[in-house]
Amino acid sequence: MRFPSSTLGQHRRRRGAPTLAALVFAFFSAFAFANDNAPDAPASAEPVLGANVDELIEYARRNHPAFAAERAEAAAALERVVPAGALPDPTVGVELMDFGNAMRNRSASLVPGQVGETRYQISQPLPGWGKRELASRAAQARAGQAAATRDATWTDLVARIEAAWLRYYVAGRDLALSRQGLTLLQRLEEFSLKRFELGLVPQQAVLRTQREITAQRVALLEAEQRSKGLAAALNGLLARPPQAPLAAPSEPPPLPERLDAAALFDAARTRNPEVQTSTSGIEVARAERERTYQDRLPDFSVGLRNDRPYEGKSSWALMFEVMVPLQQASRRAREREAEYMITAAEARRADAQARASGELGRLWSAFASNRGSLRLLERTLLPQAIATRDAARAALANGKVDFDSVIEAERQLIDIRTRALQAEQEARLALVEIERITGAPK
Repeated sequence: MRFPSSTLGQHRRRRGAPTLAALVFAFFSAFAFANDNAPDAPASAEPVLGANVDELIEYARRNHPAFAAERAEAAAALERVVPAGALPDPTVGVELMDFGNAMRNRSASLVPGQVGETRYQISQPLPGWGKRELASRAAQARAGQAAATRDATWTDLVARIEAAWLRYYVAGRDLALSRQGLTLLQRLEEFSLKRFELGLVPQQAVLRTQREITAQRVALLEAEQRSKGLAAALNGLLARPPQAPLAAPSEPPPLPERLDAAALFDAARTRNPEVQTSTSGIEVARAERERTYQDRLPDFSVGLRNDRPYEGKSSWALMFEVMVPLQQASRRAREREAEYMITAAEARRADAQARASGELGRLWSAFASNRGSLRLLERTLLPQAIATRDAARAALANGKVDFDSVIEAERQLIDIRTRALQAEQEARLALVEIERITGAPK
């Protein structure tokens, strides 16, 4: 609201301090009542996704394409277990001997029974002792690795959804603080104009209030754009259209006062998704090593053959074949490869454990620091700022301070609330990452 130049030219010197004090008191009382009783948001006819993070996680569990792909791959790997330990399919053959019928002075033929001799044969390959069981164990280990990868993908997705929702929640809180500050400054502008008309404040006080209003409108515009951008990012993370509606976020659960560092580090070494995936990789490498060493044993094949000569009696033959493992150089190379793969898998697990412990240490320190800052802001600085604001309002009502003091007190209060909100955001984001690293179930 801008005052007209004609108003600025009027300098009416009236004395009405008692009435003015009552007006100031009524103004701030009405403003406080409006803030305490203003509705958060109009009720929606239908519930919209986004009020709490749990429903977003459940939506992602059902609809997110990346998790659906990992889930399908894990299911596919599990289906490979049964065929891995199954017998190879048998082979059936028909052999037409002397199909040109040169020995019988007849024309050539490709019809069984119309050639010199027709031979029917069926053969069944038989893997060596224990090879089928080892193949099944190796497939089971790969299925476990696929399941661990699926779980790691889900844990990472949940953490990203929680972090995006928390930023969306903080943006909404920041937007509410900006609107509250703008409303206060607009009311102060109205009040300063009335005092200026009474000749109780200089023109500079009104100009200062209007400058603060302009700055607050800029901050409000930035907060609105930030909130819209975070809403679009959250929708994108859920594989929804960027402009899909999102409900106003509700209050998240309270932060824990402290975290058990020993339990967290133990969980990071054992339940961390990357650690579990690398542990599954060790099991796969060990199963493949056992299969490689089992290849030293021969494979077998049995068969049955029926020979039917033309115009003669049929006969049966039983066949037995053995695969002789003579290629020792290539076999030894595969065995060394299997040993190296185990070494590499164990090194990857050790690296995952070290990285998880290091990252957890950083996050635990960040959580403790921001949790302590939030506690100090909420329990000490915020009550002090509220008391200072209330004292400035009372002093203004009694004519002991000017508008600059009230504006400064209000700005300090909003500043402290903003700092508390930022500390809460950092603490919650650190907690989300801690839950991801420790493999907390969702």
